Amino acid sequence: MTEPSRSKELPVSLLTDPVMIEACRLRDFGRVFQLVKTRAGIYPSMVARRCDLTPSRVGEVLAGRRQLLHMDVIERISDGLRIPGHMLGLARRSWETPPSLTVTPREPAEVLPPSAIEPLAAGLTGADEGARSPVTDTEMSARLARHVAESNVNTLVLEQFDADVERLARDFVSRPLPLLIPEIRTARGTVFRLLEGRQHPGQTRHLYVVAGWLSGLAAHVSLDLGDRSGAATHARTVVQCAEVSEHSSLRAWARSFQSLAAYWAGDYRRAGDLAQAGYSEGRGPGAGTIKARLLSLEARARAAEGDGRSALRVLASAHEARSAAGTDELPGVFSFPEAKQWAYAGTTLLAVGGDEHTRHAISASHRAVELYHAGPEADRSPGDLQAAHLDLATAYLASGEVERAGAKLSEVFTAEVFTASITIRLRNLAALLGSEPYRGARSAVDLRAHIHEVTVRPALASNPTEPR
Repeated sequence: MTEPSRSKELPVSLLTDPVMIEACRLRDFGRVFQLVKTRAGIYPSMVARRCDLTPSRVGEVLAGRRQLLHMDVIERISDGLRIPGHMLGLARRSWETPPSLTVTPREPAEVLPPSAIEPLAAGLTGADEGARSPVTDTEMSARLARHVAESNVNTLVLEQFDADVERLARDFVSRPLPLLIPEIRTARGTVFRLLEGRQHPGQTRHLYVVAGWLSGLAAHVSLDLGDRSGAATHARTVVQCAEVSEHSSLRAWARSFQSLAAYWAGDYRRAGDLAQAGYSEGRGPGAGTIKARLLSLEARARAAEGDGRSALRVLASAHEARSAAGTDELPGVFSFPEAKQWAYAGTTLLAVGGDEHTRHAISASHRAVELYHAGPEADRSPGDLQAAHLDLATAYLASGEVERAGAKLSEVFTAEVFTASITIRLRNLAALLGSEPYRGARSAVDLRAHIHEVTVRPALASNPTEPR
């Protein structure tokens, strides 16, 4: 492509405008083309000529009828409009002027590995010691300074990522999963691409934290769809991101998720041990409700394993941790609301068994349902509410009250789809209804038939837009 004329360089004020930066980050070229038209006087016909695009294609992009996704097209836009590569998630373009040495560093630079320093010292290797001039040494320092100053992100980009993670974490609780999957995938892909470039050390750590939380959302998607292998892979990525970024809360949350996955796989001992590791390893679990979550997970796992004494002891510690909890770093799926803690308590007490603990389980599950209904609808998790109703149904069965159990189940049956964990709970309840003393009861037979009917439907169908 012919080298574009420098008579129409984009003004610095446009390249540093937050609106332009955000449009480039999102690769919203309709917005980019509009901005270069109004702020730089580069009209659509000129955009088409400089970027080797047809005028009709540029017009469709401006009208919002077409997106530009191919990398070669994005590179042509970068080169044609002189948009620095890092703004579009690309490597430095050949035409870019090396950054000035007057850049104020945001953080102290890390020590560079030999592989990064060697190219900067090109021309010195093998030279006679006495032949090295002060000018050559100065140039080496200047090249190193330019290398350190390079970054493909800025404060605004990181702030936007934080806002996106917070919104997705909150939406995950109540929005339909198929609507969220593309957004999570897109955000993760963008962060991963940026991490392949260069940033200041603090910016890199920040990106790893963002990547960790987004991988946590991907892990939850896999678990809800019943893909345990995928969930485990995403969870290991969360752990790795937490280790690299030295982020205590992220590390603890990753352990809580691994405990959750182990519990639903039936490996109760490992589930308990992972939850315990989450609040005891490293520098602790951090602030917020994460410790109460980990202790509640451990208590539930110990009870399922058959260690009722440990379960009750840890459950008491979970309530103490709740009273001492601070504010969570993130809302929604990354927090541990009080309603959910009461739901976990009900499950734990039910697994411990005995008349007294069953009565307490009914009270705890009722409290969970009340709190879920009392809270904002946007913060209400349908899956958690269904789980509390199922615990109540199980507790009523343990008390011999089949009709009341059926009433609670009817509130679950109204859902169109279930997560994998709710499907497991329903099948476990069906097995209980098929055992003594319920086996011959007409109401129990009807409930088992209804459970079979709703559980043969697939749990949360995968997003139809995903590649197969």
